Amino acid sequence: MTTATPLLDEQICFALYSASRALTSRYRELLEPLGVTYPQYLALLVLWEDGPVTVGHLGDRLQLDSGTLSPLLRRLQAAGFVTRTRTEGDERVVEVALTASGEALRAKTAPIQAGICEATGLDPDDLVALQKQIASVAAHVRAA
Repeated sequence: MTTATPLLDEQICFALYSASRALTSRYRELLEPLGVTYPQYLALLVLWEDGPVTVGHLGDRLQLDSGTLSPLLRRLQAAGFVTRTRTEGDERVVEVALTASGEALRAKTAPIQAGICEATGLDPDDLVALQKQIASVAAHVRAA
């Protein structure tokens, strides 16, 4: 007895991968005029939401290791958007904080969500529902 392997277009992994690549590409187009990459934008979103954080906290939120975060943060610092300082209590811990330029960038990125929503063809409520459903799938897969 043989079991047919599902076709590529029937794979949930490929649908998510393809959608992720398309969305990332659109973000890249929208962020390029601001001089920010998509991963840098994600780091900025955490800082706008949580305020100054440690590199460890940022890595946890973005699900990235310090080897990936360090060069990203170095570039954000070189661009003048963040500062990185070692904490006094433990010099191994580095805190990342927004500069005035990093805070000001938030207003410039405000139209991006509307551009992404428009690009998806979904209305905002459907987009929120989809985001929640994808987050639920990710949580279930991580727990499996």
